[in-house]
Amino acid sequence: MAKSRLFAALVAVALAAMPGARAEEPSSGTGAEVTGSVAPARPAGQDGAGAETAIRSARTALPAVVSAARLSGDGARTRLTFDVTRPIEIRAFALAEPYRVIIDLDEVNFQVAAPAARGHGRAGGHGAREAGQAGRGLIQAFRYGLFAPGKSRVVVDLAGPALIERAQMIEGREGEPHQVVLEVVRTDADGFRRVQNERSTSNLARRGDRESLAARASARAAPPEGPPVVVIDPGHGGVDPGAVAGTGEEEKMIVLEFARVLRDKLNATGRYRVVMTRDRDIFIPLGQRVRIAREHNGALFVSIHADSIRGARDNARGVTVYTLSDRASDADSARLAERENKADAIAGLDLSEEPSEIADILIDLTRRETRMFSANFARTLAGEMRQSTRMHRLPLRSAGFQVLRAHDIPSVLVELGFVSSAKDVEMLTSAIWRNRTAESVTKAIDQFFASRTAIRPAAQRSNAAN
Repeated sequence: MAKSRLFAALVAVALAAMPGARAEEPSSGTGAEVTGSVAPARPAGQDGAGAETAIRSARTALPAVVSAARLSGDGARTRLTFDVTRPIEIRAFALAEPYRVIIDLDEVNFQVAAPAARGHGRAGGHGAREAGQAGRGLIQAFRYGLFAPGKSRVVVDLAGPALIERAQMIEGREGEPHQVVLEVVRTDADGFRRVQNERSTSNLARRGDRESLAARASARAAPPEGPPVVVIDPGHGGVDPGAVAGTGEEEKMIVLEFARVLRDKLNATGRYRVVMTRDRDIFIPLGQRVRIAREHNGALFVSIHADSIRGARDNARGVTVYTLSDRASDADSARLAERENKADAIAGLDLSEEPSEIADILIDLTRRETRMFSANFARTLAGEMRQSTRMHRLPLRSAGFQVLRAHDIPSVLVELGFVSSAKDVEMLTSAIWRNRTAESVTKAIDQFFASRTAIRPAAQRSNAAN
């Protein structure tokens, strides 16, 4: 009986993915936010309730596939179309600073052909691929990826202020795929701002999401008994690819692969409990990365990245270890921190109403002590890594990285190398190099905790006393 029900569910999905009857063209309506979906065709031989239950059950196990993407139009009106194997729920809204449109979807499997995928990555900045032929009219580029469990996101970079004319899921005609269609029309800054002011409902929803995250962060558990917690933070992920090498390797996957090796080595020692801020290709906001470390009572936070430098400094190579500082140690560090701190905007988060109290968090009794431990670990780490890999000519630097702002957790950001360097890319993608370098990081972590056996930050001493 169970097998027959599973077979019926799979058949229902297959039938739902087949082209159905001609759908009505959606009505146009200029706005800043649109949601929509269509009901799939009902499989023959099943009543409504049974067929829909089977379809919903199978959808959970089998994400829809996006097989193609196309741009059309001009500077007055531009359309972005995705072909998808079955109808899905969508929600679209526009943001400013910079101007962009966000399309949230049910989780999908992107299998976009190479020409359309040139828009994957952001136009200019941080080594991402240029929009090239993918840009057209009001749309400079687009990128996509897993944004949260069960949800994918497309971020569409706009050439200037534009309004959403249409954002809808359209059921395919006979012999054609289903489509997700986004149409944007040109406006000016005042027109965009006026429509944005009408988005009170969606703004409240996003504030509610942030308040929910804040509530979870405030419920931090008491320090657990047992081994110290090491938090490994692979940068970027999902809709944010980070820096992209000329040969196509993406920072988000390079650092994830290294982080997994480091996790396994730390676990093998039996001396630590390891927490990963992400263990797959998914986007995690900067603030949530810090909250994850604090919620798990992290004793050390190590963020992993792989930078990119264009222009005169293309020959830059090697590992750099960064600590937090209100004033960057040099101009390159300041530029890097500025790019990294834009990750949330790159992924399409609305930061216009983010609280500003994060700067005040640093005014804490433990701040100086934590920074001292961070600097000590950075020196130890650079010394160990020097034995196994090439270091940058200035291996110890500092800047205002948002992801290092946990006031009570020693934190460093490790740039493993430069994806703008062909030699570094060869190194970063080598399993032998990953294994050797992760071993050196493990040794540095061992030394750090060995030196702190009887020395803990003030906040941890206070929590232990209570």
